[in-house]
This record gives sequence, structure tokens and C-alpha cells, in this order.
Amino acid sequence: MGVVRARELREQGIPAAVLGRLCDQGLLERAGRGLYRLPGAPLTRDHALALMAKRVPKGIVCLLSALRFLELTTQQPHEVWVAIDEKDWAPRVDWPAIRVVRMSGRARSSGVERHRIELVPVLVFSPAKTVADCFKFRNKIGLDVAVEALKDYLAKHRGGADELWRQARVCRVEKILRPYMEGML
Repeated sequence: MGVVRARELREQGIPAAVLGRLCDQGLLERAGRGLYRLPGAPLTRDHALALMAKRVPKGIVCLLSALRFLELTTQQPHEVWVAIDEKDWAPRVDWPAIRVVRMSGRARSSGVERHRIELVPVLVFSPAKTVADCFKFRNKIGLDVAVEALKDYLAKHRGGADELWRQARVCRVEKILRPYMEGML
């Protein structure tokens, strides 16, 4: 068992009153508001992503958080960057701190990968989509971070330029990305 929501435990027949007693007895640990886990269960470096996935089930890990998860940067974001639909309500989360990025259409649905972190399914943008998004949102994260991500992507994903161009087309950043790609290739 990784992180579970109180609602999921209720659906399994465990009422909310029992959750409090289980926590008091040390059989269950509160991981956040409405989130529980087994005590002593190992935490991974991506524990915050698992919590975010439970809190924002339709959210997709993006930008700096995706770069760190995919090991395409040296940045250590202090909040989880999550993409939601432009019409969705912004989630109110106490911990982990999240930064919401709004996307719609193909920009939100393209390049989504499913990963498992602490037994929790987590949606993360692919490496190529993440690099393209970095150039699209360069004013939010900084151009230096986008260029660093591009360098790391090209070094780790040899032959991945076609997928990067495909994602750049989806994000409409081909003209912005072209000079950087030409300079590195």
C-alpha cells in the first residue's frame, strides 16, 4: 500500500472514525489532509509527486518537476508543477506546495506517460514534451533552465530530435526552439 485517500478506504468499508483510531494506535500514518500510508513505509525522493497525484488525480507533472523526475536538470523545485485543464478549478492543497500551469487540447493530452511512484499512478509529461513546454513557458521558469533541459535531452536521448520537433509543433514553439537546436546539433 502506498498513499491512499480516506475516500478510497471508506469505499473499502473503513469508516472515518476508525482511521483516527488506527492512527492513534500507530497502525496508520497521516500523510496529509485526507491521505494515509503505512507507518515506516519507505519514502522515495518523489514522494511529493505521489501525494500530488492523489490530491489532483487529473493533474500531470510538468516543467521543473517533470525535468527533475526525468533527470534532465540540476534544478530542485520547491513546489510540484502540475498541468491542469484551463477550465478546471485550481486545487487547494496544503502540502506539497503546487504550482498550477493551465493547458488545453493537444498541448495537455500529448506526450503523457503513466509512472508508478510508491504504488501510486502518476501522470508525467514525456521528456520531449517537457523540453518543448520549457520553451513555451520560458518566461515562467527561465530561458537558462530551458536551454539546460534541451542540452540534457539531446545528450540522453540520441535520435530523439524527431519526437522533440513533433512536441514543439504541438506546443507551437518551433521557431523559438530552432536556433537553439541548430546551435547544439
